[in-house]
Amino acid sequence: MKKFLNNIDDLLEESLQGFAKAHSDIIQLNEQPLFVTRNKQTTNKVALISGGGSGHEPLHTGFVGLGMLDSACPGQIFTSPTPDQMMAAAESVNNEAGILFIVKNYAGDVMNFEIAAEMLDCPYETVLIDDDVSLPKTHSTGRRGVAGTLIVEKIVGAAAEKGMNLADCKSLGDRVNQMTATMGVALNCCTVPALGKPTFELAADKIEMGVGIHGERGHDTMDIMSATDIVKIIANAIDADLNPKKSQKVLLHVNGLGSTPLMELHLIFNLAAQYWEKKGIEIYRSLVGNYTTSLDMTGCSITLTLLDDEMIHLWDAPVNTANLRWGC
Repeated sequence: MKKFLNNIDDLLEESLQGFAKAHSDIIQLNEQPLFVTRNKQTTNKVALISGGGSGHEPLHTGFVGLGMLDSACPGQIFTSPTPDQMMAAAESVNNEAGILFIVKNYAGDVMNFEIAAEMLDCPYETVLIDDDVSLPKTHSTGRRGVAGTLIVEKIVGAAAEKGMNLADCKSLGDRVNQMTATMGVALNCCTVPALGKPTFELAADKIEMGVGIHGERGHDTMDIMSATDIVKIIANAIDADLNPKKSQKVLLHVNGLGSTPLMELHLIFNLAAQYWEKKGIEIYRSLVGNYTTSLDMTGCSITLTLLDDEMIHLWDAPVNTANLRWGC
């Protein structure tokens, strides 16, 4: 294993210190307990807080700032942040309009955010993200929250910035989540620094379909195939879940899992766009790049969100974070 490291146990803290220095115009770092907040807090605004294990950068810390999150709580690599981190983050950004937690559907994240929320003495709501269609809705723990998390954070973040109240932000977040579906594929697995080897082995002539973002195996190990065939499998699953109607406007997001070149991600985007355009679907907004990663995994995910006029307006609203910014 070759990594840029000093001490594995210090990797997260040292990385966040560098992140805070690089983006000191936007965010600030609290080290005990560990969380990131935006510099310019707005009074009487619903505060959005998210978080999860590290290793998915830029999710979530890279999306703290104007028009998105007010705070993010990073746990150790692929490990949920603790309730005391979430409590401290909430107390630091609470401005009397309430707290909205945006939580990916993983057991540790859900449990620890629930513990923190129960100790709050201010109004709060939770949006649970479960956009991963590689798992059935009847799965024992439900579907996982993956790259669709970014879509919810951006749209609800813009709404909160415009003064939407807590109940409506919650309702909007749930609606965006329900209109969003994602599926991922890996060509190679990631290497967790503390483990020192890939979390699962994948032969040179195999791919893993339906992977999560924590180095989990997918639902099928398949023979390697063309990019067109890979996209068709993923798009078929997403299309069956969302069932978009002809002329529906959509946001198409192709997300890199850490080590896939942009050249390949744009190829995947083009193939996915062609798939839905042939069905009469309008690719109205797009996002391509590494936004919800799995350390150094080689692979990608495709996310489709069905858009309405309100969601388009909020997606286009100004945003100024370390890793997503426009209109400012």
